[in-house]
Amino acid sequence: MTHLSVNINKVATLRNARGENVPNVEQVAIDCESFGADGITVHPRPDERHIRHDDVFALRPLVKTEFNIEGYPSEDFMSLVLKARPEQVTLVPDAPDALTSCAGWNVAAHLDFLTGIVDRLKDAGIRTSIFVDPDPEQIKLAAKTGADRVELYTKPYADLYPKDPAAAVAPFVEASEAAHKCGLGVNAGHDLNLENLRYMHEHLPYLNEVSIGHALISDALYLGLREAIRQYKECLR
Repeated sequence: MTHLSVNINKVATLRNARGENVPNVEQVAIDCESFGADGITVHPRPDERHIRHDDVFALRPLVKTEFNIEGYPSEDFMSLVLKARPEQVTLVPDAPDALTSCAGWNVAAHLDFLTGIVDRLKDAGIRTSIFVDPDPEQIKLAAKTGADRVELYTKPYADLYPKDPAAAVAPFVEASEAAHKCGLGVNAGHDLNLENLRYMHEHLPYLNEVSIGHALISDALYLGLREAIRQYKECLR
């Protein structure tokens, strides 16, 4: 069974637009779990334009499934996650002002840096995932850092899927198989939605988890949060 982790950043974006506490990010996380989500993902950025550091600490005791914190491993980020102790940290290479993640790590160029970060997280008992493109060579190097998993950057799949689903998923199948051979778990995320998720799940071996935020929260505007989560979970059955 592939797990669904719901990224609630967009809920915080909506809340922050008014400067008050509507919608309530903490209650949404609780509701997501009660509606069937297998985990909650947040991606705090340096400008705190959506999830804030105090959200992380408020959510930590409330999340009963899996808490996944994404981010670039700056010292501020590392201080945050080592205090919060989530079940999983996903390391992304985003610049501080990035609108959203747009590429995986060049692990070859950052091998020593990432290895040091992974060591610190492992010492704290936190599972670590490295955000990568579907490139077997980068995945092999990710394994050398000591990471537990990789998260495959799936925007290229989402972009090509409407024209050629088989060609879109092929490099991700190869990447997932490469990760498995290296002893890595496989996560996936970015632009996965109700149109393309089922096909990826049916074709991608060894897929442990998908992290979905923007599409799921957008669908919830029409379907309601409970029904949106139900439909996404149905794609993973």
